Amino acid sequence: MLAVALAPFVLSYLAYEYWQPRGRVNYGELIDPRALPQAPLQQLDGCPFRPADLEGKWVLLHADGGACGESCRRQLYLMRQVRLAQGANFERIERVWLVTDDVRPAADLAPLLEGVWIVRAGGTPLVAALPAPADVSHHVYLVDPLGNLMLRFPRDPDPAGMIKDLQRLLKLSRIG
Repeated sequence: MLAVALAPFVLSYLAYEYWQPRGRVNYGELIDPRALPQAPLQQLDGCPFRPADLEGKWVLLHADGGACGESCRRQLYLMRQVRLAQGANFERIERVWLVTDDVRPAADLAPLLEGVWIVRAGGTPLVAALPAPADVSHHVYLVDPLGNLMLRFPRDPDPAGMIKDLQRLLKLSRIG
């Protein structure tokens, strides 16, 4: 009788300690949540910008130079499409482009930048806080409604994976 009563506890302990599932649900790489630094920043038009201004919203964030090459354009396009793919929840998501240099973005980027917060952030602690194996411009980051950096999408991400991650988070989130 004692063995029958203890068997579930012993088996659950062994499964917890020695059997780790290989699969995962998320597409993006989870980052140890960390608050974004509150550095004084400015938008391109000179208005002040604070990351705290976006609290309560999920934020897709990309950092790159103002020249915005083909990779940057693709990232900005994906951010727009992933946001629109959320249907009625798209208003819960904001997009931010951290311009890491003094180059002014080209006028032909206007369709991609509609509704995007464009922020001058070169040399600030905000850009330095973005974890990346090589270059921060290779990734799109996700910031939760409390202002914590929490997810990094890979270089040349699959839009379907990004959409699923955001759908899951928006469905389960009671904030933002």
